[in-house]
Amino acid sequence: MVIRALEKMLRPIRRRLTLMVSRAVLVMIDDDTTLQELQTRILGEELLDSLERFQQYGFTSVPHQGAEAITLSVGGHRSHTVVINVDDRRYRLKGLQGGEVALYTDEDTNEGGCRIVLKRNNIIQMRARELDLEGSERVRIASLGELELHAGTRRETDVAGYGEALIFKNGTWHTDTYHEGSTFVAGTERGIQPPEVD
Repeated sequence: MVIRALEKMLRPIRRRLTLMVSRAVLVMIDDDTTLQELQTRILGEELLDSLERFQQYGFTSVPHQGAEAITLSVGGHRSHTVVINVDDRRYRLKGLQGGEVALYTDEDTNEGGCRIVLKRNNIIQMRARELDLEGSERVRIASLGELELHAGTRRETDVAGYGEALIFKNGTWHTDTYHEGSTFVAGTERGIQPPEVD
């Protein structure tokens, strides 16, 4: 009799503890709110709407549908469930060494894509199809040792809209000078071979 009464008293507490932490799959993502809100499917069946996702300050991402999440029901109440972590096994960057850190997207593959990797031996590796660096006042690149700039087909520089383009096409160098807003006119074929590299 006493045991039965004790079990009845503990049942709501046990239920709250059981519901406190759950795995979930993302169904919808709303990134227009002050805290990102997610619709998730918990335990394969239960659909929860407008769950706030807490991310690290200074870092944000928009996961794909089907990504997996860990949810926390504050006080064991499903009505106050938040998302504390999201990962996606379909796109996770693999093959890093111990201690290395990376930023990546679903477009990253072994052959290409976007990634920034903080590698061992104080090396930073950045890779993308297109890389833009912009400073409102200054962009400064400095090296106490070597500085290398490589381009396969084109190099262009300008100051205040006046610039020069150097294009290598079909074994021949082409140069063009131009002013921003003016018609770009094909330059003269210089007919010289690219410089040899030792």
